[in-house]
Amino acid sequence: MRILVDADGCPVVDSTIALATAHKTECLLLCDTSHVFERSGAKTLTFSKGADSVDFALVNLVQPGDLVVTQDYGLAAMCLARNAVVLNQDGMEYTSGNIDALLLQRHTAKKIRNAGGRLKGLSKRRREQDDAFRAKLEELLNR
Repeated sequence: MRILVDADGCPVVDSTIALATAHKTECLLLCDTSHVFERSGAKTLTFSKGADSVDFALVNLVQPGDLVVTQDYGLAAMCLARNAVVLNQDGMEYTSGNIDALLLQRHTAKKIRNAGGRLKGLSKRRREQDDAFRAKLEELLNR
């Protein structure tokens, strides 16, 4: 098992690397040229800036049993199709049981925005979200 992180805009990169290191698990950070990461304990893979370039690179790299960290529902769905375990930055595990509803929610929100509607943005990240992420990642690494 490896951990692949969709690192562009990901608030749990350092936590992920720390747990990967503690569990002696390879950690790959994938980012584009506008978000270059260099962290001890992880290998950084940088891809050209462009629509979904990192997402497609990650899908091409992921193998069955790998663990992927992303907030992108579309990427999560593609990784689930490749038999990966997929975790949200707030500690929610994407599964075949919840991904369809999440994709529908994303589609509905896009339709509202395209029609000129406005949706409430994300609230400020809380410590409880970081704690939930670390607890779930620890659980998945111990499986």
